[in-house]
Amino acid sequence: MMRGWVAAILLMSALALPARANPPRLAVFDLELIDTSVEGDTPPPKAVQDRALRAGEQLRRELAQSGKFEIIDIAPVNAAAHDSNLQACGGCDVKFARELGADLALTGVARKISNIIVNISLFVRDASSGRLVTAMNADMRGDTDEAWSRTTSYLVRNRLLAPNYGAPQ
Repeated sequence: MMRGWVAAILLMSALALPARANPPRLAVFDLELIDTSVEGDTPPPKAVQDRALRAGEQLRRELAQSGKFEIIDIAPVNAAAHDSNLQACGGCDVKFARELGADLALTGVARKISNIIVNISLFVRDASSGRLVTAMNADMRGDTDEAWSRTTSYLVRNRLLAPNYGAPQ
C-alpha cells in the first residue's frame, strides 16, 4: 500500500513539472580583431591576438556552463570562418552556423582603439533567417588579461544570459 502511494506521488510530481525544451544550439565564433592602435600594416601584437582568442573561448565556456545554450563545436568550419570577415561576408556566419546544425550564431569584434581603450561588440543572429536577434558591446580601459576577461564576463552575465538579452522591456 505504501509503495502505491509513493509511486502515485512520484508520478504526479513528474507530471506537474513543466516540460523542458532543449536549449538553443549556439555556434560561438572566435572574435575578430581590429587594431587601429598600430601604425600602417603592422599586425596586432601576439598578446592582443591571444586575448581575443581567449575571449571567444571564455564566451563558449561561460555560456555552456549556464545551461541556457547548447554550444556547438565550430571546428569543422573554423578555418573558413577565420578566412572570412564574419561581419561583412553577406551572411556567411549564419551559413556556417546552419552547416553545424546551430539555431543561433554568435560573432564578435574586438576593436583595439588605443593602448588603453578596447571595445568588444557581439552579435547574435538566427541561423535559419539571418535576422539579428541582439547586438551588444562593452568598452574596457586597459589592455590586460584581466580587463578582457572581466569585460567578456560582463557581456555574458548582463546581456547574453539576462532576460531579453538585457534590453529594456
